[in-house]
Amino acid sequence: MQLRKLGNSDMQITPIGLGAWAIGGSDWLFAWGEQDDNESIAAIHAGLDSGINWIDTAAVYGLGHSEEIVARALAATSHRPYVFTKCGRVWDENRQIGRSLRADSIRGECEASLRRLRVETIDLYQVHWPEPDEEIEEGLETLTKLRDEGKIRWIGISNFNVDQMKRALSIAPITSLQPPYSLIRRDIEAEILPFAASSGIGVIAYSPMASGLLSGKMTPQRIAALPEDDWRRRSPNFQEPLLGQNLALAEKLAGIAARHGRTAGEAAIAWTLRLPSVTGAIVGVRSAKQVHGIIGAMDFRLSDEEIASLDA
Repeated sequence: MQLRKLGNSDMQITPIGLGAWAIGGSDWLFAWGEQDDNESIAAIHAGLDSGINWIDTAAVYGLGHSEEIVARALAATSHRPYVFTKCGRVWDENRQIGRSLRADSIRGECEASLRRLRVETIDLYQVHWPEPDEEIEEGLETLTKLRDEGKIRWIGISNFNVDQMKRALSIAPITSLQPPYSLIRRDIEAEILPFAASSGIGVIAYSPMASGLLSGKMTPQRIAALPEDDWRRRSPNFQEPLLGQNLALAEKLAGIAARHGRTAGEAAIAWTLRLPSVTGAIVGVRSAKQVHGIIGAMDFRLSDEEIASLDA
C-alpha cells in the first residue's frame, strides 16, 4: 500500500479514508436512517485494523453525534489516525440547520468539535460548504487564526468551485479540497481537478460509490425499502429515469470487479483513484462487514482498457 502526501501538509494518507456521515444516525435532515452506534464503532475499528489511517467527519453529521462516535471508537483502540472534520453548518434547539462562516460561529464550532472528538488539535479543519458566499473570506481568516493558535493543523475546503478556491487561496494556504466524485458525477474533471493540481491542493473525493448506488448491493427493491428519513429517497439519482442507468453501470462495475475477485464498490473506488490529482477517496462504512467489501480498493487499480470500457 502506497501512502500519499496530502497537499501542502506533512500528512501521508492511505488511498481511502473512513467516511463518518451515515454513522451520525437518524433524526436530522440528511440522515441515512437508524444506525447502531456499536456497529459504527466496530466499523471504525475494522477500518483502522485494515490499515486505513484517516477518518473524515463533520459537526453537522447527526448534529454532533458522528464526532462523538468517532471519539468513542478512538478511545477504545491503540490506532491514532488523522481526524478530519468540517465547519460552516450550525443548528438550533429545534434541530434546524443553518449556514454561517462568521468568525464567532466558526470559533464556537471548532471548540465544540474539539470537545466532542476529545482531541487537542484537529488535523484537517474544512469549510463544509462555501455558504454564505459573502462570508468565505471571514471564514478563511478565522481558520488561519485557529491554526496559529494550535487548534487546527491544516486548512481544507469542501464543495468549492474554482473562483471560490482562488478567493480562499488569497487568504490562507489550502491543504485540500473535498468534492463529490464518482462515475456518475464527473463535473469536477473539466476545471476543478486541474486547478487543484496546479495549485498544489490535495483532493479527497467523497461519495466514490455514489452513496451506495455503485456498491453492487443496491436493487430497486432495496431502494424502495429505504427508511423514510434516509435522504437518498429524495435524490434524483435514486429515482427513475436515472436509477436504471445507475444500476446498469453498477452491474458493469461488478462484472469487471469479478474478474479480479473484487467487489463492484472496490472497482468504483478504484476508478475514482485512477487520476494522480485525486489523493484519496472517502468511503462511508456502517458495519465491519462493509469494511471487508471495500478495503481491497486500497491497492486495486483498473487497467486502461477497463477504464475506457467504463468511460464508454
